[in-house]
Amino acid sequence: MDLTTQAKSILEAHFSQWLLNPKRLENGYQYESTYADMMQKVEQEVFQLSVGKVPKGVNSKKKLQTRFGKIELDKKHVLSQSLGAMNISSLAQETMCYMGQHLVFKDAEEVINILTGADFNAKQIERICHKYGDSIEQQEIDEIEVNGYQEVSPTDSDKLHYVSVDGSMYYTKEENWKEIKLGRIYKEEDLVKISKNRSELMASTYVAHLGSCKHFLPKMEYYIENIKNKVFIADGAKWIWNWVDDTYPSSTQIVDYFHAKEHLCEFAKDYFKDKTKCSRWIEKQDDLMLTKGITEVIEELEKLSDSTKKLEQLINYYKQNEKRMQYHLFKEKGLLIGSGAIESAHKDVLQKRLKLSGQRWTKKGLQQMAQLRVVYKSGKWNRIVNLAKNAA
Repeated sequence: MDLTTQAKSILEAHFSQWLLNPKRLENGYQYESTYADMMQKVEQEVFQLSVGKVPKGVNSKKKLQTRFGKIELDKKHVLSQSLGAMNISSLAQETMCYMGQHLVFKDAEEVINILTGADFNAKQIERICHKYGDSIEQQEIDEIEVNGYQEVSPTDSDKLHYVSVDGSMYYTKEENWKEIKLGRIYKEEDLVKISKNRSELMASTYVAHLGSCKHFLPKMEYYIENIKNKVFIADGAKWIWNWVDDTYPSSTQIVDYFHAKEHLCEFAKDYFKDKTKCSRWIEKQDDLMLTKGITEVIEELEKLSDSTKKLEQLINYYKQNEKRMQYHLFKEKGLLIGSGAIESAHKDVLQKRLKLSGQRWTKKGLQQMAQLRVVYKSGKWNRIVNLAKNAA
């Protein structure tokens, strides 16, 4: 009997049993759920059948967990090729990786097993995610060492790209709170207006690293070095602007307008005791900031009669970033002046998976999971698929 005939026999046997099952007719839910259970059994048996005759020798056969359940097969079978020493098929590994970077591992276990009928556990999913995250990290390091910088077509190189970087804190087992630095790179054309008051970024490239600038910045430079038309938008962190000044001095640099205004408001609330006067003063300075630039605001601050330490600090902050706060000129050129894209990225790319209540990560595990989130959110999940395909 050939394999096709045997597969038909398996289906017919299970289908006949399903037809005789009275529970399937109790209601629509039972009808579909009993059918799904039946098909999962068929899939596993047919999949086992597809691998051919299983050898008798203990040393020549292997047990493998797959998307369709556990099967036995010859160690030389193509299915035996999988990343790492785990007896889990490559497709199953990719599925576990995909769900594991979306959901906490226990929830990922439940979802995968309900939808596939497989029998994976949270610990396996965790190990797979860390394994692939580590592989992606190593790939990235190798690409930088071998290629230096990512190739960019002349057309794309001339297009306006926004570059933003920022950091946020995550709890680690070894050193308590540690900062992950996150970068976001996107083209001006990818910011699409979808309604009167709402725009949406359709594509971005993300870079993440737990630790110092020493290892984060080369990752950023890999993606942006060959882009000619760069606009950097960030808060006033010195490490960011020191890097930009040193590496890309001719680029356009913009300190996030909302950070600039926030500093202004914090000072004013402390300086002016009358709330009405304070509000009017803030409104006037805000208008100056947007229509004439920060230089006029600095002049207004220097006119204030009572000098305070906070006033001096604010003036110094504005003077240090004066060229980066000429918002009237940036707006005239049609440039963005806010860094909301990177702030929202922290929440969407990293925090919604890596900063949940009670979570504590090893530093290595946190970096590996950040890599998976970055790959997924950058629209590069094919890198994970290729790792699974090329496991052998």
